[in-house]
Amino acid sequence: MTEKVEVMPLVLSETEGHLGIITLNNPAKRNCLNASLIYELFKVLDQFEASDIRVVILRAPPGAKVWSAGHDINELPQPGRDPLPYAAPFERLLRRVQDYPGPVIAMIEGSVWGGACDLALTCDILIGCETASFTITPAKIGIPYNASGLIHFINILGLNKAKEKFFTAEPISASDALNAGILNHLVPTADLERFARDLAGKILRNAPLAVRALKEQFRLLSKGHPIDAETGEEIQAIRRRVYDSQDYGEGIRAFREKRSPRFQGK
Repeated sequence: MTEKVEVMPLVLSETEGHLGIITLNNPAKRNCLNASLIYELFKVLDQFEASDIRVVILRAPPGAKVWSAGHDINELPQPGRDPLPYAAPFERLLRRVQDYPGPVIAMIEGSVWGGACDLALTCDILIGCETASFTITPAKIGIPYNASGLIHFINILGLNKAKEKFFTAEPISASDALNAGILNHLVPTADLERFARDLAGKILRNAPLAVRALKEQFRLLSKGHPIDAETGEEIQAIRRRVYDSQDYGEGIRAFREKRSPRFQGK
């Protein structure tokens, strides 16, 4: 029997035994990852962890055309401030998903945009249907993505594929996402939820301490990209040139005004 845990304006949650299901629930803003929605996700994940929820499914409502539109552009800072600092709610959310003590399964129906691609790929397993697509959009808006995010995409896509997807900002179809290793499984839309629940059930039948230890080891091993202090400072200087630029402000204004940006390279 399904037990309702809590209903909140932007996030719905439910549990079935040791399985927890989170549904993004802000269709009016295409499930954008604004601070309000992120803080509700924190609250649900904290509740799930306290309740010994061992596997989490993260999804959009059935039939959604957009899984998530990514960052709320209206919450990005004006030129002169880093749009993706370490302590930003979005960056903290990625770390929270990574640190959750059980596998998090992303059930992808609809398109995934910008930072939502990073959130989806931060999940441990991705299952998608025919309507799934992924578009990595920082270059369209003029945002300098951070080094940890770039490394994350390199780990999954490989260096040259990651370059292409960031440089072009072209969508990745469901079939291409499967071939690129973004999706673990591509299933018919009608079978998506059943497949995700079945996969969660297979995980839940295994030893929970072993699964938890495996996730923690994968998290630590995937961080094996040492960068010396001088390189770190150089990367930050490269990013600062972008978020101090006129183009960064133009990208934000164009998005808010629903027009194509007029970038000048300044």
